[in-house]
Amino acid sequence: MISAQGYAKAVRPVLDRLVDRESEALGRAADLIAASLRDGGVLQAFGAGHSEAFAAELVARAGGLVPTNRLSLHDLVLHGDAPRGVLADPKLERDPAVAHQLYAIAAPQPQDVFVVASQSGINGSVVELALLATRRGHPLIAVTSVEHTGRVAPRHPSGRRLVELADVVLDNGAPYGDALLPLEGGGAVCAVSSVTSALLAQLLTAEVVRRFHQAGEAPPIYLSANVPGGDEHNLALESRYAGRLRRTA
Repeated sequence: MISAQGYAKAVRPVLDRLVDRESEALGRAADLIAASLRDGGVLQAFGAGHSEAFAAELVARAGGLVPTNRLSLHDLVLHGDAPRGVLADPKLERDPAVAHQLYAIAAPQPQDVFVVASQSGINGSVVELALLATRRGHPLIAVTSVEHTGRVAPRHPSGRRLVELADVVLDNGAPYGDALLPLEGGGAVCAVSSVTSALLAQLLTAEVVRRFHQAGEAPPIYLSANVPGGDEHNLALESRYAGRLRRTA
């Protein structure tokens, strides 16, 4: 039966499986991020379409890591020279050229680490950004649906998928097509990748912070801007990365 309770019942085992199955990969991903941040690096996060939600979950939020920068298709207009109308193209994320513009806008330093999210892992901008990152020596963590990406053809000219390029792959556990509850007569409703990706983002943050604590170091963590002293705390930490985080001058 399709209902709120039906979705909740279906999504719980997906979350439980994700926590159990991805623990080893989460540890390896956290090692890469912690090493980058200790070296003065920034976590560069990108997702197109609804995978933007994963990047937003990692970047500039209360309880999250400060040295994080979100790459977005909107950067082409807000921080680049693309006309506003380009964002109306529903197939924009399929264009490999977009990745070069986003990389140039972000201007990452060699020690930065990239985390790229995509349910399908096949579109041009996602795969090209992954290729750019790896070719320039950045560690790359992919967040994708292993089931989905294995059942669809790549759209990048190289014929490669995101999953084939990453140093570490985090499987978001979403099924082919993303939606979880089958409909009578075919199809399905109620996507799950945003839920599982949000969980992965917080699990990853927790593991990075654990590595700082194990080393006896204070992790650079945001306070809520809506608690006393939050603004002052956050600005002091952001000042260490001035010009490297999209929200700093």
